[in-house]
Amino acid sequence: MKLTLRAELEPERVDKVLAAEFRGVSRASVQRWIEEGRVLVDGRVLRRSDRVEGGMTLDVDPGPPPPSDVAPDPRVPFEVLHEDDDVMVVVKPAGVVVHPGRGHWEGTLVSGLIARPGFERATFDPRDPLGPLRPGIVHRLDKDTSGVLVVAKSARAREGLKDALARHDVERVYLGVTLGVPRAGRLESLHGRSPSSRRKFSSRVLEGRKAVTTVQVVEPLAGGRAALVRCTLETGRTHQIRVHLSEIAGAPIFADPLYGRTPADPELAPLSTGLGRHALHAAVLGFTHPVTGAALRFEAPLPPELAQLVAALRALGPGYRR
Repeated sequence: MKLTLRAELEPERVDKVLAAEFRGVSRASVQRWIEEGRVLVDGRVLRRSDRVEGGMTLDVDPGPPPPSDVAPDPRVPFEVLHEDDDVMVVVKPAGVVVHPGRGHWEGTLVSGLIARPGFERATFDPRDPLGPLRPGIVHRLDKDTSGVLVVAKSARAREGLKDALARHDVERVYLGVTLGVPRAGRLESLHGRSPSSRRKFSSRVLEGRKAVTTVQVVEPLAGGRAALVRCTLETGRTHQIRVHLSEIAGAPIFADPLYGRTPADPELAPLSTGLGRHALHAAVLGFTHPVTGAALRFEAPLPPELAQLVAALRALGPGYRR
């Protein structure tokens, strides 16, 4: 492609100029194009330290995106709600880890995504040391949290979605079942690593990042021993909803082994131990398409195991007396 630099451009390194011209493409990617001889001026191959200036016309042949280091696995289960050239919206089931990491190197959502035609060349962020393990991933769900997730198929979409998430411009609503009925309202706290366990996060920290969750009680269940709740994220910290419900709202997510407990109640205990996951589901995801500008919104109903849990708790009835 021909790229004519604007007349007012002062002399500058070609890699810096191209990184500014190609939004969503990292400087490392631009430098790779240059090193592969894909950037020329007047038929001469440029080096990345060469300077260019206004009025010059460059011949630029963008190189292909770097492939992921993850092996594809078409057996990984997920549902596709939407797909175009730049983004894919999927429903991740509980039990599937989003991307490879310690203890989970195979069978991840990423493995399933790159096995799908049209995603196998999805780009990762070259500024991210772990980028090759998580191409297209801009946000995550915990292993045992099911629900809607958007992934990027292009560099432009990746950067646009990351910016929208950083600005809190993405609608994210979760449905969950709690042990007890939580305090409703807007919950705001600091959020950081728990001083008692490196596996956990906590709102009871002196330093951390701001975390905000709005909690709505949709329906008390089992005579107030449990509840169906709706949680809207203003920020998206790791384990944020689970921490806020447990530490601030006083009602942890049902069957959450990390932030909750197995109920002593003989009617609730078998429901908790038999669920096989914690009872949290990403039900709604809304965002502005990072390339087309279209407003998109997706909903995923409770998966069967959580719908069955709610039905079982309803069957215990609001008239229960201890």
